[in-house]
Amino acid sequence: MPDDLGPGGRPAVTTSTARPEGGGRAAPGDAPAPARQWPIILVITGAVIGLITTAAGAFRAGAIVVGAALLLGGALRWTMQSVGMLAVRSRFTDVITYGILGVAIVLLALMAQPDPLIRIPFLEDIIHFSVR
Repeated sequence: MPDDLGPGGRPAVTTSTARPEGGGRAAPGDAPAPARQWPIILVITGAVIGLITTAAGAFRAGAIVVGAALLLGGALRWTMQSVGMLAVRSRFTDVITYGILGVAIVLLALMAQPDPLIRIPFLEDIIHFSVR
């Protein structure tokens, strides 16, 4: 038995990890690094713009931009074959995660006090119960 095998005949040290489905480069290998990873750069840029907008005093608009950036990430993950580092897990899990988080952030931004733009009674009850 070779020395590099651990208990049960499995390798003692993992030498590589399988890339998630769609985790290949989003542009050819000879393109510069930012061009190869443009989907995640686009989503991060949107989130940063939303955070700066929120820090500048426009909470609702900034939170909506952050939520929209996550929804854009979900849409890119769903429609494109290769999205680079935007692919974290399986396509299904990524789309569901980006979608649920994006929708939740947008809904909470639209429900924020004062003067909420939408009212969803059961969500209001949940928020009021958890904030007490």
